[in-house]
Amino acid sequence: MPAPPSPPSRHHAPALPWQVALPLPIPAYDFLPPHGWPAAPVPLGHRVLVPWRSELTVGVVVGISEQTGSHRLREAVHVLDGHPWVHPAFVEAAWGLSRLARTPLGLLLSDLLGVGWDAKYSHQVRAVAESDLSLFGKMVPGTDWKVPGAAWTDADQYPSGVLDAIREQGLLDERFAPTPRTVTGYRALEAGITALTKRQQDAWITLQAAGPLGSQSDWAAQAGVSPSVVAQVLARGWARGVQLPAAPPGLPEPSVRVSKSVPDTLPEEPVWRLHGGRSAQRHARLAPRVARLLGLGRGVLVITPDGATLRRAWENLSGLAQRSGTRAVCFSGALNPVQRQHAWELIASGEAGLIVGSGLALCAPHPDLGLIVLEEEASDAYKLLSGSRAFLPELVTRMAAGGLAAAGGRGERVPLALLGCVPAAESLIYPGEVLPPPALHLHVVNYSAPPEQPELGPLSSPHLKPGDLGYPLSHDLARVLRQVQERGRQAVLLAPRRGYSALLRCGTCQHTPGCPNCDVALRFHQERRALHCHQCGYETVIPDRCDGCGDPMWQARGPGTEWIVQEVKKLLPGMPVYRHDGDHQDDLLAVQAGESGVVVGTHGLLSLDAPPNLALIGLTLADTWLNISDFRASERYHRLLRQLSAWHPSRAPLLVVQTFQPEHPALVCLKSGKDAGFYPALEVRAREDLGYPPHRLLTYIEVAARDRDRAAQAAQQVADTLHGAGAAPGEVLGPAPSPLARVRGVYPYQLLLRTRNEERLRELLASLDRRFPARVRVDVSPRGMG
Repeated sequence: MPAPPSPPSRHHAPALPWQVALPLPIPAYDFLPPHGWPAAPVPLGHRVLVPWRSELTVGVVVGISEQTGSHRLREAVHVLDGHPWVHPAFVEAAWGLSRLARTPLGLLLSDLLGVGWDAKYSHQVRAVAESDLSLFGKMVPGTDWKVPGAAWTDADQYPSGVLDAIREQGLLDERFAPTPRTVTGYRALEAGITALTKRQQDAWITLQAAGPLGSQSDWAAQAGVSPSVVAQVLARGWARGVQLPAAPPGLPEPSVRVSKSVPDTLPEEPVWRLHGGRSAQRHARLAPRVARLLGLGRGVLVITPDGATLRRAWENLSGLAQRSGTRAVCFSGALNPVQRQHAWELIASGEAGLIVGSGLALCAPHPDLGLIVLEEEASDAYKLLSGSRAFLPELVTRMAAGGLAAAGGRGERVPLALLGCVPAAESLIYPGEVLPPPALHLHVVNYSAPPEQPELGPLSSPHLKPGDLGYPLSHDLARVLRQVQERGRQAVLLAPRRGYSALLRCGTCQHTPGCPNCDVALRFHQERRALHCHQCGYETVIPDRCDGCGDPMWQARGPGTEWIVQEVKKLLPGMPVYRHDGDHQDDLLAVQAGESGVVVGTHGLLSLDAPPNLALIGLTLADTWLNISDFRASERYHRLLRQLSAWHPSRAPLLVVQTFQPEHPALVCLKSGKDAGFYPALEVRAREDLGYPPHRLLTYIEVAARDRDRAAQAAQQVADTLHGAGAAPGEVLGPAPSPLARVRGVYPYQLLLRTRNEERLRELLASLDRRFPARVRVDVSPRGMG
């Protein structure tokens, strides 16, 4: 870890207060710079130690305070690093989003900065020259605490509250040093307590010759003895444990794959896009730009939404780093804390020029960031479902527009590249390119009409009526599944939901058991013979009889993964069938090795790599992705179809789509061979009349309380407040009950704001800075509002 810059003389003019964000759901707080720190530059993005509740806590400097006044501020104690720990462009972006969304900046930082809050350092203190600290030793009546003297001593010898009281009076000198990471090793001594046996002596000679060794197992292996012999050498006093510098932790190895050298023909605009094709094709087009920037010593940051996208980006791009004379690091939650710390230090020092990672890499502090690549910018996986509820592409876009390209002060914008199988409707305003779609083998099972469609080929059976098509596995899908078994191939079936069925219903009176806490039907899980609420987690046993009429017979409705697994096992005796959903994940190693089998799962399967011998993908009920009260449902459905068609990296498995809406434009675009940008362009035109993004900014406001009337009244108060602040009728939609009228015992009401720009949105949201008789939550980047 580089040493922090030394503070200059204590005779400089007083500096303006810094704003410091702590890893807590609170706004940034004002602290004075450490005593003697210059007025400029402000160490934006650096970690600092600040006094907080009588302890020293790690925070991040996020700016200069805009507040003025005579109130007394505490001083920051120490600047930990000689370089930013968080990229300054990210700090600026986070500040902007925090102010707009009324989200505490500390909450946003603690969500996204996954390393560095638990800094390791040595801390020594002494009394300021000629000061008497004895009175501080009697802070608590009846006690006599030890206090620092004139010599440097370790701070952990003193109560933290006593040190903080002395610090607040300016009577404490403190010094800090980073603590190097160490491991316990073993060193030979010249003599011991008792004599050694022959084998023990051999072990001692080996240790003496090899120098300190890092573990007893290494020592025993080099000496050719058992661990018990080594233990006896230690017990007899001929060796002792010592602390040795730890070797750098291992990080994922970069790929050796390097794309062919081709001209860089991609746009040079601040924001541009590249969509369509397969991931390998997109990365091959991107590679020349990445290689050029790495060769110039610039940094490239690649952000991905899920594990499969991360692996593909790492495999296709990481090999460019070594060829360009730098290093690639893969940064995600899969690393342990020691690896994350080491990777972050490689990035901050500039040693690692290429960073490929999850959203946790978004604030990576490369000293000269030349490009941010955002993969699949429309993916809902970028939405944080708790905490700050930020949508990460919103932060990336703000970083690109923020005008801070590097901590070194280049003052440039950070270029942004949007990559993915399908562009988001909001991305079409940027210049770019859409690659030709990959080869497609598609068969549609139309549940709404008899399959009298000759163009669908030999799979169809024109004599069947709609009710005879078969569900959840149609006759067409069953026929292809049998072929998969006969030929020893692989198939993947996407189910609409986990569990056995969406609900149980009484066949006599149509009563459906519901959750006592939420306004939803309980899902049936056959494996544990239970009814479960997927909103609040409530679970109960299946009633013996209907509460409405007493009938003992229940009918399952809406197949889930368990039901489809059961149907596949009936259809294909002896065929390995695997299940992968939020409740159950079978071991898929055999499938990934190419062995025959059928995998049944939910949409989360796409975060895994496609099975290598995949011949069939079945979308058992495509309409599930459309029957959602969200204006992005069609766009999400189209993206799913494109992802399935390009999921396998080298071949086009047969894609069977079972649907009641075969003429939906998203599916028709795929069937007709249109490129990946065609349907998003249709969406943009369709949303114009509705005033939805990208034509307007859409903000979701949720008002919730445990009493329905109180929630309704508070929601109306919020609407009245917005109208009182000048909101036009078309700018405020609602209030209205949420599609789920009750969740976890709370009644949520919702409003939507449609504003032309951020300035207008900020003006309206400012009117909500008052108390309401219910919880009010603002989401400026809503996803999945159903």
